[in-house]
Amino acid sequence: MSTTARRRHHRPTANSDGVAGNEQLTALTGTVLLAGFAVEGMTLLALGRLLTLHMFLGILLIGPVLLKISSTGYRFIRYYTGSEPYVRKGPPPPIPRLLGPVVILTSLAVLGTGVALALAGPGNGPWLFLHKASFVLWFGAMTVHVLTYAWRLPRILLGTPGNQVRLVSAGGGIRWLAVGVSLAAGLVIALLVMRLATPWGAWTAGL
Repeated sequence: MSTTARRRHHRPTANSDGVAGNEQLTALTGTVLLAGFAVEGMTLLALGRLLTLHMFLGILLIGPVLLKISSTGYRFIRYYTGSEPYVRKGPPPPIPRLLGPVVILTSLAVLGTGVALALAGPGNGPWLFLHKASFVLWFGAMTVHVLTYAWRLPRILLGTPGNQVRLVSAGGGIRWLAVGVSLAAGLVIALLVMRLATPWGAWTAGL
């Protein structure tokens, strides 16, 4: 086999690995977010006592949320700009494709109003209402999103005989690093915001 023929033979595999790697990054980040939002939801059961933790976790997840939006947005751009591996992979199913923008917008709305609410402090401003309203919309959209994708996570993360891109590979290390950096960025944002959220600390102490 000639050198040119060998390159042509291996190129689709490399491109396919890139598509699978993007899918794994999205799935890995989604798993982190699923766990984080589960803990965040548990704080709602005792919000008066766990309000500080609720705020901190919510702001911490900003980093992974932005990473997941970036990974899904990258696939979107590559598909609609005609990248062959992404076109061959095909678009998401119709319902998730239509629901995706809703999940993104409501996620940003919940997190954005949460940060605004933390900085504004207790009071009669609009942020509490907007935070609750966006949460209701986000919860509905996210429930459908999770039910659509959760069962696929083990196959995507662990790979299959037809998809040998593993999380323990060199590319897998980069994906873990990307998630770690997103969490570190979220932690920095959370620490900065929580330092400015002193009115809520006083309000919680008075409960």
